[in-house]
Formats: sequence, C-alpha cells, structure tokens
Amino acid sequence: MSIFQTLLNLPGSYQGPTTPEQGPFGLLGLGEAALAAQLCEPFSQVRLSASGTQFVLNSAETQAAADDFAALAEVSEVTVRRVGVGEGRRFALDQLHFLAPGGVSSTYHLAQYLAYATGHAEEAQQAEALLSDLRDRCAPEIEEGNPARDLAWTLWGRAPLLLAPAGEGALVFAWQLLLARIGKVLSVPVEREPLYVLTGAFEAHHERGDGRLALLLGEEDAELRLVREVLETRIDEVVTVPYPGGEEGYAGTLALWYFAAWVATYLAEREGTTPDDSPALLQVLASVSSPLPDDELN
Repeated sequence: MSIFQTLLNLPGSYQGPTTPEQGPFGLLGLGEAALAAQLCEPFSQVRLSASGTQFVLNSAETQAAADDFAALAEVSEVTVRRVGVGEGRRFALDQLHFLAPGGVSSTYHLAQYLAYATGHAEEAQQAEALLSDLRDRCAPEIEEGNPARDLAWTLWGRAPLLLAPAGEGALVFAWQLLLARIGKVLSVPVEREPLYVLTGAFEAHHERGDGRLALLLGEEDAELRLVREVLETRIDEVVTVPYPGGEEGYAGTLALWYFAAWVATYLAEREGTTPDDSPALLQVLASVSSPLPDDELN
C-alpha cells in the first residue's frame, strides 16, 4: 500500500484494545515504538513502574532490551502489557497484549492504544476527529489550499530548523523523524535553550542563514516569540505550524504528527524520490532483527 493510501485510510482505523488498565502507569517505548511513547507522556511517565501497569512497547530489533525491561517490571509484581510493532513472525505472540502494524502508521496505532489503556478515550476520539479533518484538507485531490502540499513546497530544497515550546520535544522528534523517513531530507532540531543557541549560531558566518527556514511547531509561546524575533534577523523565513484546529494536548499533538506525515509525503514527491522506507533502513533493520525459531512461534 502506498504512503498516500496509508494516510488516507488512517483516521478511524485503530482496531486494538480499548479497555482501561489499572494505574499508576509506567511506559517504555523502544525502536519504532519510541515516538508513540513520547507523544503519550501526558498519560504516563516514561519509566519503570513499581505498581499498577507497565507498558513495554517495541519493534523486533529491540526485543532483547524489551525482554529485560519486562522482566524487571515483573519482579515488582506489576501488570506488564507487552505491545509489539511489525510482523507477528518476529514475536512470541502469546506474550503480546497487542500487535500494531509496522511502518510509519505504527505511531498512530500505538498512541491510540495507550490513550485508551490509560483511560483517555475522550482524547483518543478527539484525535480521530482532528485526523479526519486533516485528511479531508490534505488529500491528493485537494490541489488549491492544501496545507500539507503548500508547506512541502516551502520546504523543498531546504534543511529546516525545528523548534517547539518547552516540554513539547515530541513534536520536534516527530517532525525530524518523518521528514527523514518519508521525505528523505535532513532537518536540524533545536530542543534546548534555543535563545542561547540561535543568538550565536549564525554570528561567525552570516551567509549560512541565507535560504534557511525555521518551523515553529505547536503553540507559539513567549519564548518562541522571542526566537522568532531573533531568527527573523538571521535567516530567510520563519513559519509557524500550529496545532490543527487550535487543539493542544494529546489530540493536537497526534494531529500535528499526522500533518507532518502528509507534508513529508508531498515533499518526497516534490524531491522526486519515494516516500517508502529507504533500502538502507530496510537493510539495517533486517540485519538487527530476525524471525523467531519455529519452536517459539505461536
């Protein structure tokens, strides 16, 4: 299935468990599951829990580490929920509470699983509404006023700086990952003390700001307004990418991830490359993960 078709089909496609688990919660996401865990930090601290429920999410190449973390959690006698990402043949299925599809869409399925499992069904449904609205505005047949295509054209041929408000580093992680994995372009995250970084970054070589673009992701708070003032004297363009529908929190964050996937897909198209996973990524993943032996399959 093409990336375009995957994105078109994504809103409302979650089919995993929806029953809330017992808190408090601990959450660990490894490999392809790491982004979803970071997006869901408002629901659960990213740590090992001493009580309640421990979520351990991982893709196949991080299986050994996930096994170790699950064993540590079981020593504390907490309920461990194992969630796999990718092909079932790479997991012992009887150990999994949920198996999410692999690939770019895994972030959506894992994040929605965690929203429901931590008792945030309302936020999960708010996210679905935002994703559906974005799909209708970003679909390929929308040629005029398509926000994802328009931003992709703005990004074409450039390596953007990525910034988000303090505490919203998941947005920077999401956009850097998707612009690279789908769009096949480099972006530059600026996650810590941006005022200290950006007031000096172009002073020695002013020409390095020529053609440079910055994306301010999410809400433009007081610090990002100062960042904008600084950057407007040093680089060519500063673009705010707000939360879709003005919604903050989990729903807005997942929607901004979905918007990034659309932008990256149009950017790949504009760059004349494929939005599918690169041969290099596929080769690396194949080299660090392998199917379980037949006697361990279920």
